[in-house]
Amino acid sequence: MRIDAHKVLMNSPNDVSALDRMIADGTVDPREIVAVIGKTEGNGGANDFTRGFATLSFALLIARHLGTSSDAVLKRVAFVWSGGTEGVLSPHATVFTRSEAAPAGAKRLALGIAVTRDLAAEEVGTMAEVHVVAEAVRHAQAEAGIVDAADVHYVQVKGPLLTPAMIAEARARGARLVTTDPNGSKPYARGATALGVALALGEVEEDALGDDVIARDMDLYTTVANTSAGGELKNCEILLFGNAPTAGGDLAIGHAVLADVVDAAAVARAAASAGGTTADIVSIFAKAEAPPGGVLRGRRTTMLSDADINYERHARASLGAVIASVTGDSAIFVSGGTEHQCAPGEAPIAAIVRVGTA
Repeated sequence: MRIDAHKVLMNSPNDVSALDRMIADGTVDPREIVAVIGKTEGNGGANDFTRGFATLSFALLIARHLGTSSDAVLKRVAFVWSGGTEGVLSPHATVFTRSEAAPAGAKRLALGIAVTRDLAAEEVGTMAEVHVVAEAVRHAQAEAGIVDAADVHYVQVKGPLLTPAMIAEARARGARLVTTDPNGSKPYARGATALGVALALGEVEEDALGDDVIARDMDLYTTVANTSAGGELKNCEILLFGNAPTAGGDLAIGHAVLADVVDAAAVARAAASAGGTTADIVSIFAKAEAPPGGVLRGRRTTMLSDADINYERHARASLGAVIASVTGDSAIFVSGGTEHQCAPGEAPIAAIVRVGTA
């Protein structure tokens, strides 16, 4: 199989004109679209409705080209959106297609997709979520044809947070929740899905996990997950990227660890991990985190003390500018919140590069 990545720019959350043109000129075959990962210009919070708006807009476009319904598209295409394009970050989407191709003769980009069952409100941010995500990650790895976990370089997970409606319904049943604050549920939700990735890939042991460590013991983590939580879905969608000998095409993926939000050298390390250079980068996916205690390389910042702007927005803007300064491209997937995604203060970064045919 061959995985291709097509970056499309967006002038608004419902702007699908770039993909429409690519389908019309034959660059993208709508029958081969399997996933869309993108950034919208919402606030990234519990009330960020740009993500659902974008999903519907893309689903309607693809449905029109396929002569089917948007519901049918939502069953065949995985959509993952992260809100918040602060600073120089540009709203965009990366559209992934899968087609038949002979193996390239070297390990090339492979993609596995899995979807969990719907989660009850009381399962969000708990070991129940960890386990269902771990099972889905294992399924996605098998689908991608990746045998060695070391060849997995990026796992994107989007899962639910606790919306007011979910909280009210759970309370009516007398269910116990990790929190009754919708925005406050994001760390638990992101943390549980990240630990699910870590468990599936052997980065943490089962006996080290429990409800009491989620979003608390940050010494337990994965280095390849990028997890988000939103109110637009009730299940978890997993997109697992790695390199497999059975894959075709001219793309490969690698990853690195950002020491902090100004670690520009990590961009080159991620590209090199895939066998390329920064000039070969097709797409970048990264997490942004405020420095521990708000102190960045000995200098105080206001990321964690600003009452007006959430730290995630500060961090996304900072990292977006740093990466764009290296690549010259501000259409970058940068999301906030790194619970159990690398060691405290650090964050994951993955790069898809064009390496040519073997």
